[in-house]
Amino acid sequence: MSLNLDSLTAAQIASGVASGDFSAVEVARAALDAIESRDAQVQAFLQVTPELALAAAAKLDARRAAGEEMPSLSGVPLAVKDNMNLMGTRTTCASRMLETNESPYTASCVRRMLDAGCVPVGKVNMDEFAFGSSTESSAFHRTNNPWDLERVPGGSSGGSAAAVAAGMATLSLGSDTGGSIRQPAALCGVVGMKPTYGTVSRYGVVAFGSSLDQVGPFARTTADVALSLDALVSGGRDVLDGTSRDVEASFAAHLEDGVEGRRVGIVPAFMEAEGLAPEVKRAVERAARSLADQGAELVEIDLPHLDAAIAAYYVIGPAEAFSNLARFDGVRYGYQEPGCANLAERSAKSRAHGFGTEAKRRQLLGAYLLSSGVYDKYYFAAQKARTLITADYTRAFERVDAILMPASPTAAFKFGELSDPTQMYLSDLFTISINIAGNGGVTVPMGLGEDSGMPVAAQLVGRPFDDARLLSFARAVERAVTEAGTASVLPVAPAFAEKGGELA
Repeated sequence: MSLNLDSLTAAQIASGVASGDFSAVEVARAALDAIESRDAQVQAFLQVTPELALAAAAKLDARRAAGEEMPSLSGVPLAVKDNMNLMGTRTTCASRMLETNESPYTASCVRRMLDAGCVPVGKVNMDEFAFGSSTESSAFHRTNNPWDLERVPGGSSGGSAAAVAAGMATLSLGSDTGGSIRQPAALCGVVGMKPTYGTVSRYGVVAFGSSLDQVGPFARTTADVALSLDALVSGGRDVLDGTSRDVEASFAAHLEDGVEGRRVGIVPAFMEAEGLAPEVKRAVERAARSLADQGAELVEIDLPHLDAAIAAYYVIGPAEAFSNLARFDGVRYGYQEPGCANLAERSAKSRAHGFGTEAKRRQLLGAYLLSSGVYDKYYFAAQKARTLITADYTRAFERVDAILMPASPTAAFKFGELSDPTQMYLSDLFTISINIAGNGGVTVPMGLGEDSGMPVAAQLVGRPFDDARLLSFARAVERAVTEAGTASVLPVAPAFAEKGGELA
């Protein structure tokens, strides 16, 4: 019987490979077998990379055989969101515009995970150019939530979350512009973290909103997230990314610091927000009690300008998207419409047929918002709102060490249930302001909701570049719900968990 990865964490896999309990090639084959048997139902992957995975695994086994020191994530299967370049793969952003685009180099974030010993098993699905909250806007196919195949996995990093939740990858990378790591992590029952803006290099990641985007990991445990973040920041600032910063703290070393004597902020307006499902509210309240039981003090705080967060985001985001996607003009690279009489016609038709509906909607909105006579009214006002929201968080963190809030207002919704784009945008109600301010945020699974039977979660937010401490709060919540036996989130979604070598 082949190696079963379902109950193994990234730390356990790396330890097993380093000690010789099993080989990296065995791990890679087990992950590839899981993808082959499960992804027809989940549809998380856009491209599976057995050659890259087995070649990377063989090199690790050779290092161990030679007696070399093994890296921290040796042999751990890694899935990569398809807006991150990886040599030997296509980087499509789930768009017809880039359907045949071959990665010219490897993104810095992916390179650092590979240097830490990860084995790349494939590129995973996403909303087209990261525009969405459900992975329904992918040009190729939808991704299904492993807990219920008729429900969405969240987005835009839905493939990254689903791949981990279904046990097809132990770790994955996603990008977060307005909640695109934290929201799908909540809906799929895994841990997802968006570090502070500038913590992880964005070099080699196709941009959506350059002042909002940040790369982060998905995993089943906070310990695996900590190991991933240590790999992502290893080597310090990336000189290829002007927004990259040096991060000195070790995430794994501070994971068990505890919360005794720390202060945790609660935002009453969030807990009473319209549209917040009772089961999600109860999950956040359980998280609050668990922190209080471990010695943290709960403090009510006010973030008075958060009502403006969604409006500001849907001005800043589309404006930056319009600027970033202008390069896909059907002339230099990307989809090129055949049979056009001149470059103007080719550019117009290539963009019309290469981009999907949501990508067109956001670019049109961005073009309007940046136009003469409109810029001052909307874009400048949105930037002022951004300043006020950032100041709200700064004042709050003068009183508290972390803030606890929901990650998603509801559990995973069914496909087609939110057909109105405005309703879909509101699903990021609790995540967007953190991208606007730039702080780090992490989603912690809280088990299955009593009403939906689907994963529910809590979100923690920290001070800028205090992400190691933030993750220790997440670990405290995870530890409490695990010890209490109230967290029903299994290592993988139960429909995909192997029992005695057979699929359940």
